[in-house]
Amino acid sequence: MNPTTNLQYDGSFDGFLSCVFAVYEQKISAPVIQKEFQNTADFFATTETIFTNEQRAKRVWKAFCKKTTSKEQKDVFKVFLSEIKGVENTILRYIQYTFKNDSSKGIDFGNKDILKISQVARMVDREKHRMEAFVRFQLTTDQIYVSTVEPDFNVLPLIINHFKDRYADQKWLIFDMKRKYGIFYDLISVDTVTFEHKEEHILKKISDNYDDKESEFQQLWDTYYKNVNIKSRKNTKLHLQHLPKRYWKYLTEKKPQ
Repeated sequence: MNPTTNLQYDGSFDGFLSCVFAVYEQKISAPVIQKEFQNTADFFATTETIFTNEQRAKRVWKAFCKKTTSKEQKDVFKVFLSEIKGVENTILRYIQYTFKNDSSKGIDFGNKDILKISQVARMVDREKHRMEAFVRFQLTTDQIYVSTVEPDFNVLPLIINHFKDRYADQKWLIFDMKRKYGIFYDLISVDTVTFEHKEEHILKKISDNYDDKESEFQQLWDTYYKNVNIKSRKNTKLHLQHLPKRYWKYLTEKKPQ
């Protein structure tokens, strides 16, 4: 039985691909890829820290792209963003399977890793579309439209183009409270921003800097929402199916007036 080698990385996609490169370069037979400081139950395993190397990451990704379709490449990135525990190793086995086979045109759902990739990619895609629908911007005194969200998966990288195209004429910030980072558009490009403060401090900082007219817009939106709601056709079960309660926290129309 080959001893397990734990490859720890910084959590970035390039960092993960650097681990894949190390697996092939060092001919590691029993690799386990995990984020830094993640506990392992295998006391007999050796642990190696893999530093992110963009050139090596590009080589792995370029080789993978030669063997796969655009959809398969997007699915792998979506699955990585799911942050599901151990998902790196599912992707690693999928990449290894792809490199061993001449073509991936005939998708083998009998392979558990291929099936898992397909299932998780759909889950992440659903969360992406929900974020595009449920984001509620609030105008601050510095004329930046700010929205706070808390998605199940790390989907901010997937919604950049949607909001950049839709709101190209205004500055906006979408901040992920769960992961403590956001995407900021300055009318030219989108950059990643981070804050070290606690959730309560961030929310207070935003609410203390609302534009004078923001409360009026929120009230107007709430009035519109109530008026388009037909009480006789109320279907709570269906409503919760399309708008689960976990999203209500940051929705203007769901906040108590």
